[in-house]
Amino acid sequence: MQTRLADFIRDTPEGREAEAILRKCVHCGFCTATCPSYQVLGDDLDSPRGRIYLIKRALEGAPVSAKTQLHLDRCLTCRACETTCPSGVRYGRLVDIGRGLVEARVPRRGFDRLVRRLLASVLIRPRLFKALTGVGRLARPLLPGAVKAKVPGRVEPPGDWPAPRHARKMLVLGGCVQPGLAPSINAAAARVLDRLGISLVEAPRAGCCGALRFHLNYQEEGRDDMRALIDAWWPMVERGEVEAIVMTASGCGATVKEYGHLLAHDPAYRDRAERIAALTKDLAEVIPIDALPGGIAAGRIAFHSPCTLQHGQQVRGAVESRLERAGFELTAVRDAHLCCGSAGTYALLQPAIAGELRSRKLAALSEGRPEQIVTANIGCLTHLQSAAPVPVRHWIEALDEVLERKIPA
Repeated sequence: MQTRLADFIRDTPEGREAEAILRKCVHCGFCTATCPSYQVLGDDLDSPRGRIYLIKRALEGAPVSAKTQLHLDRCLTCRACETTCPSGVRYGRLVDIGRGLVEARVPRRGFDRLVRRLLASVLIRPRLFKALTGVGRLARPLLPGAVKAKVPGRVEPPGDWPAPRHARKMLVLGGCVQPGLAPSINAAAARVLDRLGISLVEAPRAGCCGALRFHLNYQEEGRDDMRALIDAWWPMVERGEVEAIVMTASGCGATVKEYGHLLAHDPAYRDRAERIAALTKDLAEVIPIDALPGGIAAGRIAFHSPCTLQHGQQVRGAVESRLERAGFELTAVRDAHLCCGSAGTYALLQPAIAGELRSRKLAALSEGRPEQIVTANIGCLTHLQSAAPVPVRHWIEALDEVLERKIPA
């Protein structure tokens, strides 16, 4: 695609990157077949091809409007288009650049601005979020149906977290919303890894990975969160105490693995960001499949692979193979590449589209009549859980229960 960027961005790092990405796009339209928002809305401007055109025009200096902003807002950033694209267009990075540009030129107003600021202020603070969700659960019976669906129900207790006792040690991200919504996930991961000879530890003050505020278009604030997380982890990394940084939320993993790129122009953090990104692994990547015992039927489940796992991190089949090794029967899932509609705060900001995508995803997940649905990201888990006909859990919790029977602690 030929471009002629405007003077204000042509010679900037973002301008050079955007131009390189745009020149790879041949406008073939293959991406429309795997774009969730296009599947629901049918508008080419709500497809990657259409959004690339809008971003190109903005970068060339054309006027942008609230309508431009709306089409970019409707993108889930699922990055399925990147998996589909035959030309290797890095759409996710381009849409970040485009959103940042449009945000600066089309200020948000009124309720939209208020909601986004509240989300960016509350969700990144684990203690505040946990307290507010606790109040919400108490008031849940009194809430209207639409609001009640947004409030999580009972939170499973975390259970025991084994004390560090192994020579092999790994860090795990505590995160921002996961401790309040499902503290059992990291504890289950710690128990599984402990049985396999690995101690899992959390670092003090290691909170939000930065994805939340960055994707709400508070991009510099998101980078501040990234720097704070690097600072929290760095002493243990610098001393060589940990061999990997484990992600139990694939959304966080997709972001932390890109720290080297996201902080590439920060000389104070660039090298450390690259080191952190190199150490970061999805939970499934650090569990040796050969270390898992087989031979016991563990039940029939459907696995929802989050977009941030299969498209963002390009990790496919790792969770499924480990669940099958442990004795689970995995049902076939139609259109497994399509998004469930969660996409971080998307389900709160675009509830109609998110709700339609959830309905389609749950229909596909339920076709094989699973006893439970498992996934690898807290956002997908809570989004699906609010309307699923069967329990929805993190896959590591299901594996933990099986290993408890096979390999007692």
